[in-house]
Amino acid sequence: MSIAAVASAAPGVLPRLLTDIHSDRALSLAEHAAAFGPLPTPAGLIEELDRAGLRGRGGAAFPTAAKLRAVASTRGRPVVVANAAEGEPASSKDRAICRLTPHLVLDGAVVAAGAIRARRVVVAVSDRAAAGSLARALAERRGRDNADITLATVPAAFVAGEETALLRALEGGEPKPTLKPPYPFQRGLDGAPTLVQNVETFAHVALVARFGAGWFRSAGTADASGTALVTLGGAVKQPGVHEVELGATLGELIAHLGGLTEEVSAFLVGGYFGGWVAAADAARVRITPETLGAGAIVALPARACAVAECARVLRYLAGESAGQCGPCVHGLDAIAGAVEELAGGRARGERLGQLVRWSGQVRGRGACRHPDGATRFLETALRVFPAEFEQHALRSGCGRRHAGVLPV
Repeated sequence: MSIAAVASAAPGVLPRLLTDIHSDRALSLAEHAAAFGPLPTPAGLIEELDRAGLRGRGGAAFPTAAKLRAVASTRGRPVVVANAAEGEPASSKDRAICRLTPHLVLDGAVVAAGAIRARRVVVAVSDRAAAGSLARALAERRGRDNADITLATVPAAFVAGEETALLRALEGGEPKPTLKPPYPFQRGLDGAPTLVQNVETFAHVALVARFGAGWFRSAGTADASGTALVTLGGAVKQPGVHEVELGATLGELIAHLGGLTEEVSAFLVGGYFGGWVAAADAARVRITPETLGAGAIVALPARACAVAECARVLRYLAGESAGQCGPCVHGLDAIAGAVEELAGGRARGERLGQLVRWSGQVRGRGACRHPDGATRFLETALRVFPAEFEQHALRSGCGRRHAGVLPV
């Protein structure tokens, strides 16, 4: 689609966020304005977001309007933080949107800042290419926005994307989560009430501000409105970042994006804090903000050893602990070690029972959701791959390859 074809008109169902993108460079400010039109400063943006049903695209799927309303209701001058600290190895959607359509992200942050009376906007990013694209976009916009926008580089650690860890890093500390309360909307960056939103969420905010809630709801379903960015990987014909309409089933999504390259045993949906879905169940799983989580879907080939894949990811997640909560530090290390023993054919049968017990003992006992996400990954794997885990526990292996499909 050419830029002229969408000038001064709302994008259709698809694409929306990725309208007129160029795979090799970002849209310039002039191209962005031609594709999406001027950015209004609408009264009642929070109510419009409420009607749109927009939920966060960073993993928690929290209603966006509720977040803005909470910050707006506090005393003091709020701060807006756009979170592009994408530490999920299986996902690259946030890097892609910052690299290709940075002005849409900045538009959303600016209009949200206006809605909650914030004058300061901080864009936190860890990827070098995304940071360069955002910096060039900020230079193009200099003097045009009613907010002071700064770009901050944060560590590319898995836990650094958690909102309190992110704020701590922006204040010069280590990216480690803090206990809540206080929540960021109460006391966040430099003690100010702070709105922290994922960069994709802000891009959707910019579109709702332009085209309204009715247009936003013209895609998706009543309880899963709009579109979302998905990073597709594994045994698929079209790996990469795609914009999809919410509400479709996993099977429909895979078919729409070209299908599979080989037989698969399961899909990891939502990234490493998501969960496993058996290939046979793909037609029943609907794509919603909750199921998408961090926005990553990986198709696991049937030839790959699921136990070995899980062992690699659990060891990675154990190593990404912030190191400040005992159940997370010691519990995840023990769980990863046990699954590694199973993968290597060195474990006894009782290991499976131990894994279930340890998972329950670790869950819910950290300052953040890191142990919860890691144990969800394990528990869904035990449900989806029971035969493979039993073969490794009782017969020292399943006969499948250690393929290294899941990135760490």
